[in-house]
Amino acid sequence: MGAVSRGASASNVDTDTDTDTDTDTDQSAAAPASGRRRGAELEAAILEAAWDELVESGLARLTMRAVAARARTSEPVLYRRWDDKNQLVLAALIHHRDQRPVDAPDTGDLRTDLVEYLTAVGTVRSAFFAVAAAAAFSGLLDATGMTPELFRERIIGTHLNAQAREIFDRAEARGELDAAAVPQSVLAVPFDLVRLELLMSLRPVPAERIAQIVDEIFLPLVARGLSRDPAPAPPPPAARTPRASRRSR
Repeated sequence: MGAVSRGASASNVDTDTDTDTDTDTDQSAAAPASGRRRGAELEAAILEAAWDELVESGLARLTMRAVAARARTSEPVLYRRWDDKNQLVLAALIHHRDQRPVDAPDTGDLRTDLVEYLTAVGTVRSAFFAVAAAAAFSGLLDATGMTPELFRERIIGTHLNAQAREIFDRAEARGELDAAAVPQSVLAVPFDLVRLELLMSLRPVPAERIAQIVDEIFLPLVARGLSRDPAPAPPPPAARTPRASRRSR
């Protein structure tokens, strides 16, 4: 597909050779330079167009030509940035996710902060997870050579993000949590479970499920870890009495 696209006639594409500039295709050639989109602005417009095209058409029917038309630019402009549509889709997924962060609430209570944040994530991220999962299972993994683990790490997320750490830092400052005493794997539990719910159902996570994750799974784990007495240190080895040397017979 890339070779065909690169060989398109000049009447169909933008002939601008500057890698950081582009003119909207529906503007006249005499349009002033001030009307051109450059750098980050142009790239953001392309990535938003790629996301919209992915939502409407799916990965199989998405083409660089269609994305270029939606972004009002030309295919060569896209190919200067991404080798093919699969790399463009990966970039569009990351861009869409990063441009729509879920703010961490500050209610003064760890449980309430977690419930509100996870509820927002379970709602805001549901469409993203549905589109990302559909793209992954429609051939994106095979086309890019990514393993499911790498796709999860780069696109879905497997670690505590800045908002989660902010919630825990505030809880620790209030004396509700000793983050150093709780394993990172335990702190990640509610967020991993919500991601799993989103991947399995591809729908917003119900409020009762959020409450169950926080009240019945996460908070008991934290309380158990904080209340557990440290294991006693093993006793020092007993001093060994040297054996008396055997007398010669």
